[in-house]
Amino acid sequence: MVEIPDSLQLLYTGQLEERNGSYLIEVPASAVDQGTLDVGDPYRIAVLRSNTTAEPNPHGDPSQSQDAPTAAPSTPPVDEGEIREVTVESVGDQGDGIAKVERGYVVIVPDALPGDELTVQIDQVQENVAFASIVEDDRTLVS
Repeated sequence: MVEIPDSLQLLYTGQLEERNGSYLIEVPASAVDQGTLDVGDPYRIAVLRSNTTAEPNPHGDPSQSQDAPTAAPSTPPVDEGEIREVTVESVGDQGDGIAKVERGYVVIVPDALPGDELTVQIDQVQENVAFASIVEDDRTLVS
């Protein structure tokens, strides 16, 4: 079994194409448009052979193949009211904790610090970020 790290930014099915002596795999524009990927940043790429033949969909979008999931990659991986276990990775400009879940999706947690492992409730979901409140605090309190 292949282990997928938490830092996974994008997962989709595409076709390998040859162009002018190079081989290309196209990345959906939605991944860049939503801020999941940044043009010019380096990324590690893993290529796994699919057991099925990937064919572009009838609408001509090569990023969506027949064996790709039916949900659009832009669908947030969390729902309002959902309870989640998160680990805060950093602190944002406003002092709120920042945790990441599937596909690098950002969850903002007020009053949290890097390294905090928390149970949170998703309060508000937007296209590229969610806001959560702490339900259970697993942090160690120092007197």
